[in-house]
Amino acid sequence: MQITPNRLTWLSILRMMIGWHFLYEGIVKIFSDNWTAYGYLITSEGFLSSFFNSLATNEGVLGFVSFLNQWGLVLIGLGLFLGVFTRISCYAGALLLLFYYLCHPPFIGIDYTFGVEGNYLFIDKNLIELITLIVLSLFPTGKHLGLDRLIFGPIKSL
Repeated sequence: MQITPNRLTWLSILRMMIGWHFLYEGIVKIFSDNWTAYGYLITSEGFLSSFFNSLATNEGVLGFVSFLNQWGLVLIGLGLFLGVFTRISCYAGALLLLFYYLCHPPFIGIDYTFGVEGNYLFIDKNLIELITLIVLSLFPTGKHLGLDRLIFGPIKSL
């Protein structure tokens, strides 16, 4: 199967939509009064819950993690949306989503007390978006529709 410009355009649109999702989530967190990652980290369940709970209970670490989360979302979102340093943005986004997934894994026997969207077993929206970013990292979507085209040049051949 050949990578046609039409297919690359749709992959680029998918990349930009995920980028918008990251960007908007980050902006909302930055402009929300006193937002921290505390609530998400302290309600962690699963085999890494003690690690995530320890991040929440150390005030200095919590401030750093919250800052990284807010600005990581914004920078990854901009990278994906604008198609700049696309491959790095895809990997960074996948890593962030892996942390989200491990903090709140959708495993049997875990019941989160806060309102969750939907019912998941092993596969949730974080894992789906993570895998999507890994797949997108394999295609030159930023060179097709994005600032990577200006930085690194257009795609040589399809």
